[in-house]
Amino acid sequence: MANPKSKHTRSRRGNRRSHDALSKPAVSTCSQCGEPKRPHNVCHKCGTYKGREVIKTGEEL
Repeated sequence: MANPKSKHTRSRRGNRRSHDALSKPAVSTCSQCGEPKRPHNVCHKCGTYKGREVIKTGEEL
């Protein structure tokens, strides 16, 4: 099994880990009810997508 010949420095380790940070999830608002939702997804509160009803939610049943 391969082993390193010398220790990697803290800066080299940090440079490698610089791309590992988590980004905040994208959020948009629903045009019908104004609730936050993920872009290009059905709104879970009112069940609409692009202005038309796609699924029935618990409020209407």
